[in-house]
Amino acid sequence: MAEQITLTSLDGVLVGHARRDDRPTGCTVVLTTAGAVAGVDVRGAAPGTRETALLRPEATVEVVHAVLLAGGSAFGLAAADGVMKFLRQRDIGYPTPNGPVPIVPSAILYDLGVGESGSYPDAANGFAACEAASSARVVEGSVGAGTGATVGKMFGSSFAMKGGVGSTGFRFDDGTTVAALMAVNCRGDVVDPANGRILAGARSADGSGLRDSVAQILQGSGAAEDAGAHNTTIGVVATNRTLTKSECTHLAAVAHDGLARAITPAHTRFDGDTIFFLSTGTAAAPDGAAAFDRLEVATAAAVANSILRAASEATSLPGYPSARELGTI
Repeated sequence: MAEQITLTSLDGVLVGHARRDDRPTGCTVVLTTAGAVAGVDVRGAAPGTRETALLRPEATVEVVHAVLLAGGSAFGLAAADGVMKFLRQRDIGYPTPNGPVPIVPSAILYDLGVGESGSYPDAANGFAACEAASSARVVEGSVGAGTGATVGKMFGSSFAMKGGVGSTGFRFDDGTTVAALMAVNCRGDVVDPANGRILAGARSADGSGLRDSVAQILQGSGAAEDAGAHNTTIGVVATNRTLTKSECTHLAAVAHDGLARAITPAHTRFDGDTIFFLSTGTAAAPDGAAAFDRLEVATAAAVANSILRAASEATSLPGYPSARELGTI
């Protein structure tokens, strides 16, 4: 039987959030200061990332020291500079003759249209997220990278709802732990795969209920002119099991199965969906096919459940009601 957990339930994993004061946007950092083997899989056609090429299995660097998730579109990648500064001050990073170089892969989501200011997360916000990082249960909802996240924009952002950050996972009787953290800012709807019910997504014309984006498209409805903006779901999955970079890369791909279960449609040409997979290596490698099967199943389930948590824990912004406000959960 599995115990429900969050990403910080893994030993050596810390999570911190920061947000801007002048606009609903922010960033979330996942610190693995002892180093974690990592892989990544990018499925959306409009990604914004940093330091993902070095996660290829054939690349030299074996471990990462943090992962940054941020709003602000490509501008938000600047927040990684603050994460690097925080780690460098603590002599954490890839060893070089001129001092350690922190390895901080990063991904962003587009939230520039939320709020009136054009600001975005910067290095100071990245540093602040590191200072706030702890092993406490992950704070969920409209925080960090999910501060300005919205969902359900297929028929225009005027019918969208609020998204956010969610984190959940599984700890099994043998100590195997798999957990995810997802920042949900999808173009599609958030759907509970257990029953097909839409929790958050494109609202009806009068704003009081929900459409079914996939059903309406199949019936001939077209997307709105601004449906290509304000999108992308990003996240991190981690396990305590010892894995290779190739195995982490495979599990990052499997993680997108969970994304596609809980978001419909997923991986559109206007989403930059990106998921990192980390192995902290505090437990032995999986022993046999059945043990690895469990990692795969738990990975997809943790991602799907974290997406549902992000929708259910979100709080409203003007023009973007939450699922709780609309009564859809």
